[in-house]
Amino acid sequence: MCDSVKQMMDRVNGQRLARDVFYLAADPLPFRKLNYTVPGHEKCTLYEADDFICAELEAAGWALQKEAVQVQAFRCDASKPKAHQYSAPEPDDPWYTAYNIYAKRTGTTHPDEIVILVAHKDSQSWVDSPGAYDNAVGTASNLEIARVLSGYEPRRSIWLLFCNEEHTPWTSVTAAEGCRERGDNVIAVLNQDGLGARSQADIDADRKVHTTRYTVEEGRWLADLMSEVIRDYGIGLIQTVSQREFANDDDGSFVKAGFPAAVHNGGSGAAGYPDYHRETDTPDKVDVETIRMATQAALAAVLRIDAAGD
Repeated sequence: MCDSVKQMMDRVNGQRLARDVFYLAADPLPFRKLNYTVPGHEKCTLYEADDFICAELEAAGWALQKEAVQVQAFRCDASKPKAHQYSAPEPDDPWYTAYNIYAKRTGTTHPDEIVILVAHKDSQSWVDSPGAYDNAVGTASNLEIARVLSGYEPRRSIWLLFCNEEHTPWTSVTAAEGCRERGDNVIAVLNQDGLGARSQADIDADRKVHTTRYTVEEGRWLADLMSEVIRDYGIGLIQTVSQREFANDDDGSFVKAGFPAAVHNGGSGAAGYPDYHRETDTPDKVDVETIRMATQAALAAVLRIDAAGD
C-alpha cells in the first residue's frame, strides 16, 4: 500500500495547480461570485467557475450532480475591520441560485462508507477579492485529486463537494443536512480551505506550514492521520494540529449535522494571513509548492482511509 500511495502522490502536478488557481482568481475570472459578471459575458463569474470545474471533473471521468441552493450576497460594512467587513443582507436584497457540485465515485467493497473532500469555490461576495488563498487553492487541490484518482477504483465511496461559503447561507449546510436526512454513512470529511495561507513571519521565513483543525474528539483521529501521512511520506510540511472552540467553516456544517469526523486543512490561519478577505488575495502570492504538498497529504489520507481494514 505504501508504494502505491507514493506513486499516486507523485502524480500531483504543481503546474496544473497553478494553472487552475490563476484561471479561477485572475484570468479569465477575476472573482467567483453571483453578484458580478465580467462585462460582455452572459454568466456571472461563479457560474463560469462552475462550468470550468464541471468540465475538469467530467474530463477526469467523475459522475456529477448539481444541487441548487437559494442564497444572497453579503453586504459590505466599511466600519468593521478590513478582514471582517461582511454584514447580513437585507430581506429585500436579491436572491440567487448557487450550486453545490458533487463528483462521486462509488466504492467497490464498502459503498455505504463515504469519504468527502470539500472546498468552497466562491470568493467573497461583499468585496472584489480574487480569493486566491480563499479559496481558489482548495478548489484547485480537489480538482487535482480528482485527476489523480481518475482511474482509481475505491473500496469506499469518495465524494468531492464544491460548495459556496462566501454567500449566505452556506451551501455546505444543505449538503450536510442532506446527508443526515438520507442516512448517509459519512465516515470522514476533509475541508480544503486556505491551504498554504501563511502569516507574514512564515512568508518571510518561507516556512511550509499546514494546520489541521478538528472540532470534537471523534474527529481527532482524522487530524492525527493528516500528521501521520505528512510524516510517513516525508512530505515536508510543518504540521500543526489544533482543536476548534466551536464548529466552523464547511467542516463545521457536517459536525453540526451529526458527522463528527470532520477536519479543516489550511495554512497558518485566517488571523495571521495578511491578505485575508482583501482585494490583495491574488494568485501571484500563492506558494504553489506548499499547495502541491498539502494536496499530496490530503490524497494520502483519503487513500489510507479507503484501504483501512483490507
